[in-house]
Amino acid sequence: MAKTKKTAKTEGEPLEKQLWKSADKLRKNIDAAEYKHIILGLIFLKYISDAFDELHSKLKTGEGEYAGANPEDVDEYKAENVFFVPHSARWDFLKSHAKKPTIGKTVDEAMDVIEKKNSSLKGVLPKVYARQNLDPASLGGLIDLISNIALGDAKSRSADVLGHVFEYFLGEFALAEGKKGGQFYTPRSVVELLVEMLEPYKGRVFDPCCGSGGMFVQSEKFVADHQGKISDISIYGQESNQTTWRLAKMNLAIRGIDSSQVKWNNEGSFLKNAHKDLKADYIIANPPFNVSDWSGDLLQKDGRWKYGVPPKGNANYAWIQHFLYHLAPTGQAGFVLAKGALTSKASGEGEIRKALIDAGLIDCVVNLPAKLFLNTQIPASLWFMSRNRTNGKFRDRSKEILFIDARNMGHLINRRTRELSAEDIKTITDTYHNWRNKGGQYEDVKGFCKAAPIERVQELDYVLTPGRYVGLAEVEDDFDFKERFTALQKELEAQLKEEKVLNKKILDNLKKINVDG
Repeated sequence: MAKTKKTAKTEGEPLEKQLWKSADKLRKNIDAAEYKHIILGLIFLKYISDAFDELHSKLKTGEGEYAGANPEDVDEYKAENVFFVPHSARWDFLKSHAKKPTIGKTVDEAMDVIEKKNSSLKGVLPKVYARQNLDPASLGGLIDLISNIALGDAKSRSADVLGHVFEYFLGEFALAEGKKGGQFYTPRSVVELLVEMLEPYKGRVFDPCCGSGGMFVQSEKFVADHQGKISDISIYGQESNQTTWRLAKMNLAIRGIDSSQVKWNNEGSFLKNAHKDLKADYIIANPPFNVSDWSGDLLQKDGRWKYGVPPKGNANYAWIQHFLYHLAPTGQAGFVLAKGALTSKASGEGEIRKALIDAGLIDCVVNLPAKLFLNTQIPASLWFMSRNRTNGKFRDRSKEILFIDARNMGHLINRRTRELSAEDIKTITDTYHNWRNKGGQYEDVKGFCKAAPIERVQELDYVLTPGRYVGLAEVEDDFDFKERFTALQKELEAQLKEEKVLNKKILDNLKKINVDG
């Protein structure tokens, strides 16, 4: 009977969860950080092979607009924005070789020929399959496992399912890696909250520290979910870690998102700004917290520091001004920062924050719960900034700042990690939109949100901690003094009784010792 229940539970699990459990069993002695590239590379390979096969069969049939087409002509695939997959890299070919001891070499060669035929993938795909610590039987098992994803011949279904599995696996690998995982992955609930609050329907979306591309994926999903046109937004990004950049390129390609403007260089956004002339409509980012080695000593006279030179030992206010530098005249930014940036006065940070507030650039600050991020226990906050808070799209908010204290929200998904629920995200988002939008039904809620006049922020010495403004939550006065007194009395009596028994045992033992002595 117990066995039947277990089977039913497994069958009821989402596909991606079942796949993760099966794939994890095949991991054996490989670290999650290394295994991540092995399995995500295979999922990507399955995606481009499925897309290729669908178009290949249309070209081969040669009907309608495909009449006279050559199914082996690379240009036919470029015209349809589909990657060309040579015969030796097609999934059916790999699957037929899955049980051979040379399968690792075969997959590495497949990755190599795909890169040669598709210039946009050059230097992106992992070639890690012939390593000694990945035994051929396990690799063959992974190929069989992934063969069951996105069955059917529709490209849209294949892309959607494989994209969802890729995203889920990114999150699971980040959890498995713990602190290191947080360097390439921003928790999904945080990304969703940023995107839902900013509502990037149309325009240029920029993330200058883009990790594995989650902000872009969620922005595109937001547009699709709200019946918008995906083609109405374009993405721009930069990443200094090449391995993470490769993940981003695959993550975006599997979603059919153009990643040609997602750049890599190891100098990073401060020293080598890959999009120097870009003015973005939306900036969505999770920069690394409190970075001390950001080369600030080399950038003291940089033109981006319009509101003050950031300290050499902390990049927080350098990031803020980098974002502002890239904002279009009506642009909006939403980003994560260490909570300390809300109050710090070290090395001129307080003066920069004062200048930002006096310039009317800060729209909203959200205090986040603890344990949301994998790579740090440092408390975090969300900042929302706008170049023009008097514009006609929303109401004039230039004389106030909205503070939201969400520290008590979220739920634990394991002992170390918390996430925000869909209801939490909706509550925070609705609060912001009701305050920001014309005709919104906003009201201050004690202990949760407060629309504070700029004068009040100035009175509190330009501190931006939401808790200083929202006050304490109102609690219903249902305290029953008599009931509580009786309960405490019973607790005390029980405690005295225990102590009396314990004292008696101690005295009895002492008597025995004296007798024996």
